[in-house]
Amino acid sequence: MKRINEYKKLFGIEQDMSLKTLKSTYRDLVKEWHPDKFQAGDSLAVEAELKSRQIIDGYHFLVSIAPETKANNLEAYNETINSPIIDWHHKGLVLEVTFLDGNTYEFFGVNKALFVKFCQSDKLSRFAKRNIFNTYTYRKIKKSEVEA
Repeated sequence: MKRINEYKKLFGIEQDMSLKTLKSTYRDLVKEWHPDKFQAGDSLAVEAELKSRQIIDGYHFLVSIAPETKANNLEAYNETINSPIIDWHHKGLVLEVTFLDGNTYEFFGVNKALFVKFCQSDKLSRFAKRNIFNTYTYRKIKKSEVEA
Protein backbone atom coordinates (compact mmCIF):
# COMPACT_ATOMS: atom_id res chain seq x y z
CA MET A 1 0.00 0.00 0.00
CA LYS A 2 2.87 2.34 0.75
CA ARG A 3 4.28 1.90 -2.75
CA ILE A 4 0.88 2.54 -4.33
CA ASN A 5 0.45 5.75 -2.35
CA GLU A 6 3.99 6.95 -3.17
CA TYR A 7 3.48 6.47 -6.90
CA LYS A 8 0.02 8.06 -6.83
CA LYS A 9 1.49 11.05 -5.01
CA LEU A 10 4.32 11.29 -7.56
CA PHE A 11 1.80 11.35 -10.42
CA GLY A 12 -0.70 13.55 -8.56
CA ILE A 13 -3.46 10.94 -8.65
CA GLU A 14 -6.37 11.18 -6.22
CA GLN A 15 -8.34 8.09 -7.25
CA ASP A 16 -8.15 5.73 -10.23
CA MET A 17 -6.90 7.38 -13.40
CA SER A 18 -7.50 6.31 -16.99
CA LEU A 19 -4.54 4.92 -18.88
CA LYS A 20 -4.71 7.81 -21.34
CA THR A 21 -4.44 10.42 -18.58
CA LEU A 22 -1.74 8.41 -16.82
CA LYS A 23 0.29 8.26 -20.02
CA SER A 24 0.08 12.02 -20.62
CA THR A 25 1.06 12.72 -17.00
CA TYR A 26 3.96 10.31 -17.38
CA ARG A 27 5.18 12.06 -20.52
CA ASP A 28 5.01 15.46 -18.84
CA LEU A 29 6.99 14.22 -15.83
CA VAL A 30 9.61 12.56 -18.02
CA LYS A 31 10.05 15.78 -20.00
CA GLU A 32 10.44 17.76 -16.80
CA TRP A 33 12.93 15.36 -15.15
CA HIS A 34 14.83 13.95 -18.10
CA PRO A 35 18.55 13.71 -17.14
CA ASP A 36 19.70 15.16 -20.48
CA LYS A 37 18.16 18.52 -19.53
CA PHE A 38 20.77 19.01 -16.80
CA GLN A 39 24.55 19.50 -16.98
CA ALA A 40 26.66 16.44 -16.15
CA GLY A 41 28.42 18.05 -13.16
CA ASP A 42 25.28 19.63 -11.75
CA SER A 43 23.81 18.22 -8.53
CA LEU A 44 20.38 18.35 -10.16
CA ALA A 45 21.61 15.88 -12.80
CA VAL A 46 21.96 13.14 -10.18
CA GLU A 47 18.57 14.00 -8.71
CA ALA A 48 17.02 13.98 -12.20
CA GLU A 49 18.50 10.53 -12.89
CA LEU A 50 16.95 9.12 -9.70
CA LYS A 51 13.66 10.92 -10.26
CA SER A 52 13.39 9.70 -13.86
CA ARG A 53 13.93 6.10 -12.74
CA GLN A 54 11.27 6.55 -10.07
CA ILE A 55 8.86 8.01 -12.65
CA ILE A 56 9.42 5.09 -15.04
CA ASP A 57 8.97 2.52 -12.25
CA GLY A 58 5.87 4.32 -11.00
CA TYR A 59 4.33 4.45 -14.45
CA HIS A 60 4.77 0.72 -15.05
CA PHE A 61 3.46 -0.05 -11.58
CA LEU A 62 0.36 2.15 -11.91
CA VAL A 63 -0.39 0.76 -15.36
CA SER A 64 -0.23 -2.78 -13.94
CA ILE A 65 -2.88 -2.02 -11.28
CA ALA A 66 -5.09 0.22 -13.44
CA PRO A 67 -8.74 -0.87 -13.78
CA GLU A 68 -8.43 -0.95 -17.60
CA THR A 69 -5.45 -3.30 -17.39
CA LYS A 70 -7.31 -5.54 -14.95
CA ALA A 71 -10.35 -5.62 -17.22
CA ASN A 72 -8.23 -6.58 -20.23
CA ASN A 73 -6.53 -9.40 -18.31
CA LEU A 74 -9.51 -10.63 -16.27
CA GLU A 75 -9.97 -13.88 -18.19
CA ALA A 76 -6.32 -14.87 -17.78
CA TYR A 77 -6.42 -13.84 -14.10
CA ASN A 78 -9.49 -15.99 -13.42
CA GLU A 79 -7.81 -18.91 -15.16
CA THR A 80 -4.67 -18.47 -13.07
CA ILE A 81 -6.42 -18.23 -9.69
CA ASN A 82 -8.15 -21.52 -10.46
CA SER A 83 -4.79 -23.29 -10.71
CA PRO A 84 -3.19 -24.62 -7.50
CA ILE A 85 -1.00 -22.39 -5.34
CA ILE A 86 2.57 -23.67 -5.15
CA ASP A 87 4.34 -20.92 -3.19
CA TRP A 88 3.59 -17.76 -1.22
CA HIS A 89 5.48 -15.05 0.65
CA HIS A 90 4.29 -12.23 2.88
CA LYS A 91 6.26 -9.06 3.56
CA GLY A 92 4.73 -6.01 5.15
CA LEU A 93 1.27 -5.79 3.65
CA VAL A 94 2.14 -7.54 0.38
CA LEU A 95 1.30 -11.18 -0.28
CA GLU A 96 3.11 -12.74 -3.25
CA VAL A 97 1.46 -15.89 -4.59
CA THR A 98 2.92 -18.23 -7.22
CA PHE A 99 0.57 -20.58 -9.04
CA LEU A 100 1.19 -23.94 -10.70
CA ASP A 101 0.78 -22.37 -14.16
CA GLY A 102 3.92 -20.29 -13.46
CA ASN A 103 2.27 -16.90 -12.91
CA THR A 104 3.01 -14.85 -9.80
CA TYR A 105 0.77 -12.11 -8.43
CA GLU A 106 1.19 -9.53 -5.67
CA PHE A 107 -1.79 -8.70 -3.46
CA PHE A 108 -1.57 -5.37 -1.60
CA GLY A 109 -3.01 -4.68 1.86
CA VAL A 110 -3.05 -8.26 3.16
CA ASN A 111 -2.43 -7.98 6.89
CA LYS A 112 -0.53 -10.44 9.08
CA ALA A 113 -3.66 -11.87 10.71
CA LEU A 114 -5.21 -12.75 7.34
CA PHE A 115 -1.89 -14.20 6.16
CA VAL A 116 -1.75 -16.46 9.24
CA LYS A 117 -5.30 -17.67 8.57
CA PHE A 118 -4.32 -18.27 4.93
CA CYS A 119 -1.29 -20.37 5.98
CA GLN A 120 -3.33 -22.39 8.47
CA SER A 121 -6.14 -23.09 6.01
CA ASP A 122 -6.68 -26.68 4.91
CA LYS A 123 -7.52 -25.56 1.40
CA LEU A 124 -5.34 -22.60 0.40
CA SER A 125 -6.95 -21.94 -2.96
CA ARG A 126 -10.45 -21.99 -1.55
CA PHE A 127 -9.54 -19.64 1.33
CA ALA A 128 -7.68 -17.28 -1.02
CA LYS A 129 -10.56 -17.16 -3.52
CA ARG A 130 -13.00 -16.24 -0.77
CA ASN A 131 -10.84 -13.79 1.18
CA ILE A 132 -7.96 -12.45 -0.93
CA PHE A 133 -8.11 -12.86 -4.71
CA ASN A 134 -11.19 -10.75 -5.39
CA THR A 135 -10.85 -8.38 -2.42
CA TYR A 136 -7.36 -6.88 -2.59
CA THR A 137 -5.57 -4.83 -5.22
CA TYR A 138 -3.33 -7.10 -7.24
CA ARG A 139 -0.84 -7.08 -10.08
CA LYS A 140 0.92 -9.72 -12.10
CA ILE A 141 4.67 -9.65 -11.46
CA LYS A 142 5.88 -12.78 -13.22
CA LYS A 143 4.56 -14.50 -16.31
CA SER A 144 4.53 -18.23 -16.82
CA GLU A 145 7.35 -19.83 -18.78
CA VAL A 146 4.87 -20.84 -21.50
CA GLU A 147 3.89 -17.19 -22.17
CA ALA A 148 7.44 -15.83 -22.11
